Amino acid sequence: MSFLALDIGNTRLKWALYAQPQPGAPMLAHGAVFLETIDTLAEKDWGSLPAPHSMLGSVVAGDVVRRRVEEQMELWDIDARWVVPSAHEAGVVNGYDHPSRLGADRWAALVGARARAVAGGRPRPALVVMVGTAVTVDALDTEGRFLGGLILPGFGLMLRALEMGTAGLKVPTGEVVDFPTNTSDALMSGGANAIAGAIERQHRQLVRRTGAEPLLLMTGGAAVKLAPITDLRFETVDSLIFDGLLVMQSHRLAL
Repeated sequence: MSFLALDIGNTRLKWALYAQPQPGAPMLAHGAVFLETIDTLAEKDWGSLPAPHSMLGSVVAGDVVRRRVEEQMELWDIDARWVVPSAHEAGVVNGYDHPSRLGADRWAALVGARARAVAGGRPRPALVVMVGTAVTVDALDTEGRFLGGLILPGFGLMLRALEMGTAGLKVPTGEVVDFPTNTSDALMSGGANAIAGAIERQHRQLVRRTGAEPLLLMTGGAAVKLAPITDLRFETVDSLIFDGLLVMQSHRLAL
């Protein structure tokens, strides 16, 4: 009963094959490719995999990319299933004004975060931070209600915006430091502090709303850049979207 989970973002496709569609199932294989190369998945990355019995994917890159991925999946006899955010699923209530307009990746990550927030037996609120092309900071209360969240430009978008809007500002990527003394470090540190400030502000708001210390979860390739500059206790979970897809699939099979 192997299960294929897909996370198709704006830049890369990440995939993982699990032994079963259950939370905590062993991961059998995984990989990531840039969207420009997804037309070789069937031939290369997936060519030697055993055929999964089912799949569920999150896609934010649009219908054209989704169809290209479905074409690659034709080497297996399985139906392509994609996350469509709804009013509620797997213990999470969607507080978005228009639930279906919430990003599928955010919805899956929230479901994964909720599973972690209740794992100890005493449910906690949670703040879910995804750091990719864009940065999202989403809040769950103790009952599993999605209260809302922020969307910010990621590091790359911030730097490109400054390059486009500032004459002659093209510098190598810098480091995050407390007191930058060169332009490269100043740009990287400015972006990191802007993101960290948004996270810390939402953390305070969530504590004020719920009266409890939230579980802070970070995911995404650039999350490591925020680690040195926030005093908040957090856990980095690279597989958070996959965790949510496993929870969703297990709930769907149980219905």
